[in-house]
Amino acid sequence: MAAITFKNPDLIIRDREFVVLTGPNEAEVSSFVRVIAGLADVSHGEILFDDKPINEMPARDRDVALLSHDYVPYPSLSVYENLAIGLKQRRFGDTEIKKRIAAVAEILKMQDRLEVFPESLSAPERRFVGLARVMVRQPRVYLFDRPFSNLGAGDTNRGRAAIAELQQRASGTIVYATNDPGEALALGTRTIVLDGGAIQQDADAQTIYDFPANLGVAKFFGDPPMNLVQGTLKADRDAVTFAEAGEGTIALRLPRFDVAMDLAGKPVTLGFRPESVMIAPSSDGSNRPGASFRALVERAELKGGQTDLYLRTGAHELICRTPSWDSKGGRRLQFALDPAKTLLFAGESGLRLPPETFP
Repeated sequence: MAAITFKNPDLIIRDREFVVLTGPNEAEVSSFVRVIAGLADVSHGEILFDDKPINEMPARDRDVALLSHDYVPYPSLSVYENLAIGLKQRRFGDTEIKKRIAAVAEILKMQDRLEVFPESLSAPERRFVGLARVMVRQPRVYLFDRPFSNLGAGDTNRGRAAIAELQQRASGTIVYATNDPGEALALGTRTIVLDGGAIQQDADAQTIYDFPANLGVAKFFGDPPMNLVQGTLKADRDAVTFAEAGEGTIALRLPRFDVAMDLAGKPVTLGFRPESVMIAPSSDGSNRPGASFRALVERAELKGGQTDLYLRTGAHELICRTPSWDSKGGRRLQFALDPAKTLLFAGESGLRLPPETFP
């Protein structure tokens, strides 16, 4: 099959691996996919398939299949003919073509659509024709460029399920590009976060969610994104205290350690996920250093079995995700924050302090 190696930036995608490329819109994750496909020139560096340079190799010789978000089937061909045309060009026999199309049609539940023409298909159905076309090819490398963007939740989930099955069945390498951090997390595999043409973090999706490498990744990865609170550190005898900037209400005692001591008196950013914040029992209203703070609930949004409370501490807008419906908008409440579920980012570099030292 194919291991893919990039030189500048240095990146290795192993043979038969499923890798997600993600990042904000300006990260140009689509460009990486198009370069692999041979549809865009390599501006710098080199790309190799199994240690063989492919920079000058024509797209038709790379044995890759691409599904892009803007895929359009041939309007004059039936669905079956759209799926078969690529195989015929590669001189597959009719028996093999029928076998492959029948297998993929069963997976995608489109057996009754093979004889119709694209004009009679809905937009999601046309996208699934593209997915089927990629799957019947059985290439060395499967490439997906935001394949389910602008589709409804049901169609998107159906497409992801098909790709999950493809991962189990196929012997090819899969590269999936998306600008949707929620989708990247849902796919749950090795994820590479790009920005500015550079790799910001390369890890499994859960690790990136729990321990983003820097502020850029923290702001992007997660839906809703991580709460980020600017403030300063003050060194005490046996601990370090974080104080929110702008007369905010968050004050948090953290263990004393060398890296934090070096940042005492300097601007830092405290990070924590919305699900790490909880409504706390009413207290005496004081803002003692610890894991409790007061905030105004500006509004509440129901998200299925959860509720997102949008908070204001005076200096920052935050989100608290609670497990049940709550309509406490317009009230000032006490909230609890677990220090063990917080992260600290250096103010100047934006880099996260290593998890083995914080907290």
